[in-house]
Order: sequence, then C-alpha cells, then structure tokens
Amino acid sequence: MTVVSVNISEEKGTIKKPVKFIRLFNKGVEGDAHSGSWHRMVSLLGTESFEKFELEAGRKLVYGEFAENITTSGMKLYEMAPFDKLHIGDVRLEITQIGKKCHGTACAIYTEVGSCVMPKEGIFARVLEGGVVRAGDRMTYHPRIFKVMVITLSDRASSGEYDDKSGPEIKQSLQTFFSMNRWQATFETHLIADDPVALEALLDNASQNHFDMVFTTGGTGIGPRDFSPEVAKKKLDMEIPGIMEAIRMKFGSEKPNALLSRGVAGLMNGSFVYVLPGSVKAVREYMGEIVKTLRHLLFMRAGIDNH
Repeated sequence: MTVVSVNISEEKGTIKKPVKFIRLFNKGVEGDAHSGSWHRMVSLLGTESFEKFELEAGRKLVYGEFAENITTSGMKLYEMAPFDKLHIGDVRLEITQIGKKCHGTACAIYTEVGSCVMPKEGIFARVLEGGVVRAGDRMTYHPRIFKVMVITLSDRASSGEYDDKSGPEIKQSLQTFFSMNRWQATFETHLIADDPVALEALLDNASQNHFDMVFTTGGTGIGPRDFSPEVAKKKLDMEIPGIMEAIRMKFGSEKPNALLSRGVAGLMNGSFVYVLPGSVKAVREYMGEIVKTLRHLLFMRAGIDNH
C-alpha cells in the first residue's frame, strides 16, 4: 500500500490542499483542523474510493477534495476495522472509526455532487507514534487480533464423563461477534476440574499475557465446589456489575432459579473477565446479552469516545 498524497486544511468540512509532507504528532497533523485530543486526529481515503466517485461526479477529482489528510492506494481502507494499525515508516496509526456523519451542505463536495464518499468509505485514526509522511511512502496494514481465553470448570466433563458443550458455546458466540465487527481473534480453551488453584493460575496467566477477554463457565452456584466468583473477584481491578444484574433480572423474572446464579464481570489488568453459569442454556442466554455491550466496552477500554 502506498501514500499517494498528503493534504491539509485549516477548517473541518473543507477541501484540503496537497502539500509536500505532513508532520504527525500526538494530536494529529500539525496545522490541520482535525488535530486535537480526540479519536479522529487523522483522516484517510483510498484512490479505490476516488475512482468510484469520479464516475458519479463526472470529472477528475483532486486529492484532498474529500478532506482526507492521507490519500492511499493499494487497499480498500473501508474494509479495515477499528483497532487495526497502519505503519508508515516510524509512524504508527490506530484506526478508530470507519466512515462518519455527512456534513451535508456544509461540505464542498456534497454541495457540488449531492453526495460524498468520505462518510461511507473514509477512515479515521489516532496517532500512536508521530513522524513525517510524504507522498510515495510505503504503508503496511496490521489487523488487530484479539486474544480470548475460555475456561470450563467441571469435574465430570474434565474426567471424560461427558463432553464440554458450554465452552464451545461461548467460543461460537464470540466468533460470530468478531466476524460481524470484521475483527480477528485467537482462542485458548481450557477444560479443568472444579479446582480453585487451577482457575487462579489460568487467570494469572491471562493477566500476565494480556488476553483481551477471559470467559469462565461453571461454578457459579452455591454448591460445595462452586467458587468461580470468589476466585475471579480477587483478581479484578474493578467490577462491571450492571450486565450480570440485568441478565439475572431478565431471565429471573420468568424463571426464579436464574436469580441464584452468582456470575460476575469486571476488568483484570486490562482483560475483560466474565464468570458464567455452567449450563449450555444459561451460557446462551448470558452471551446473548453480553455481546450487546462488548463492542462499546472495547472502545471504552481504549479511551475512544465515538458514540
């Protein structure tokens, strides 16, 4: 992938002018209107999008007309996803948003043509490492790959009495979630007996190796070998109680036994931890609610306010 133009404007929503180089710093592009302490410091658009829009506009377009700071060639930028990274020499950018709300008549291109490609196919990024970018520089793409650990606690499943179905249910639900968001993920799965020492060791491993998420299933009741919430709580830096409370109330209103689950959720050294019941049905119910908030939580954890 190649940088074909670098562009600057002093006001948002206006056409940018190509320049010899731009200098990126911790708030974006020096001298550009997008700069600031927010998640849309730098805007990028590919020539692949330019070419499609030129047919609609009926004329040749000039780089910077869509108010993009960096015009690229070689890859469809809009097929990327938030948290993916772009490297340009020593410069490091992290994608934070795909597309944006159209400025409408406040946008020069929209006023001329009646539509604009930037809201659909432009991307935005924040600067992780600054430096100088010029036309002709090579750009490399590095997709974000999330690390997930799934732990099933069951004396009988771990001894081979029956197959573990709850762990695979969690994994399947997350695979669907990641796919829908165009994210990639790797999974590490464990099937252990109801052993607090073994669970604590796995949670420590997940914390030390910076897993993004840890899901456990089993051990949330009040039986003599139900201890998962107690072990997990010792490791959490903060709890996120609302999601589990809402799930218990939603399903407990029809089936009071659901109120007895002691599942917890929280943050452990940057890793999201969810402690779920052991039944497949309960896992399916819990995951159905958890994935509704997971995308927003990931953005919150990264300090990206894009809602």
